[in-house]
Amino acid sequence: MSELGDALRFANDTADEAGRIALQHFRQPLDVENKADDSPVTLADRAVEALMRDRIMARFPAHGIFGEEEAPLRPDSDHLWVVDPIDGTKSYVTGNPLFGGLMALLKDGAPCLGQIDMPALGERWCGVAGQATTLNGRPCRTSGCTDPAGAFAYTTDPMLFSGADGEVLEMLRRSVRMLRFGGDCYAYALLASGHCDLVLETGLQPYDYLPLVQVIRGAGGVITDWQGQPLGVGSSGEVLAAATPELHAAMLDRIARLRAGQAA
Repeated sequence: MSELGDALRFANDTADEAGRIALQHFRQPLDVENKADDSPVTLADRAVEALMRDRIMARFPAHGIFGEEEAPLRPDSDHLWVVDPIDGTKSYVTGNPLFGGLMALLKDGAPCLGQIDMPALGERWCGVAGQATTLNGRPCRTSGCTDPAGAFAYTTDPMLFSGADGEVLEMLRRSVRMLRFGGDCYAYALLASGHCDLVLETGLQPYDYLPLVQVIRGAGGVITDWQGQPLGVGSSGEVLAAATPELHAAMLDRIARLRAGQAA
């Protein structure tokens, strides 16, 4: 536990500094480039990740690093840091404060620490294996929702649901009480604090979802891929997070039945 406590203190100190860099450039003139996958990137993304990497290499020289903007470093290490310097760059470059910095620590491939830091909002969620998730140091909890019909749900971008995945999104829309769009990592933070009940996404990368895992688990929620399997570096990028095991199971069942019908 002391090892994870040290790692959490390190993550908090790093997030403090990373957030200051992100805010220095926020709502300021920025050159926005498009990467090979057509996603945007700025000097702020690169500066924040460089800081995260430098701090990790200095404090934990034997650990690996998997980030968005640079090549992985020792990705097969027993301890692997997964970082997203600015999750929600599209929000960031358009002046929307719903962007976050993400960090996770994986031990033997499984997330044991996760952090969602929202610099423009002054909110930070931290999850550590065996402990309750906290928001700004105070424990938080998912809602008690167990029925999709009463659930408030989020997905970041409906345009990511193409082909057969579009039917999954339509199923979600029909199943829940309310479906909202946008938020990126913030939707999962809201889930951890009980303000929404479901998040369903596709097309995510490991640095998008692995920092969320322990935040959701430590708040009482469940987060897996669409088959119910634990999330890891090699997962497909299909993510389902729910406030309760019952709600999660109900949505997994609906996805499975829909996909069985698609395959028939």
